[in-house]
Parts: sequence; C-alpha cells; structure tokens
Amino acid sequence: MAQGTIRDFDIETGSGTLVADDAEEFTFDTQAFLDSGLEELRLGQRVRYRVDNNRVVDLQIVSL
Repeated sequence: MAQGTIRDFDIETGSGTLVADDAEEFTFDTQAFLDSGLEELRLGQRVRYRVDNNRVVDLQIVSL
C-alpha cells in the first residue's frame, strides 16, 4: 500500500484529502472512511491507502 499524509478532514462528513508521498492528491469519501474502521483522522497524520479508479478505497493509520 502507498503512504501519504492527511491534508484535510471533515469530521462531520468523514471525507477529506490526502497527499501521497509523490505529491499527488487524492480525495476520500465518507464510505472509504467508514470502511476503514477509523474513528478520526488528524491533519498531518500518516496513512497507508489503496486507490482504485482514482478513488481511495482503503485507509490505514501508519504505526511507528
């Protein structure tokens, strides 16, 4: 899975944008967030993600 950083996140809608390590931006929708099982995301947080048809379909927090 690729890695990136959360650029913005709307807690009310569960959607947001992440910036990949190669600087490409991807938006993720409410369904991708809900499917991830995460409860919240913070700006600047590192995540792993998978893209299908230019949509983020999987999000995971990167653990140190």
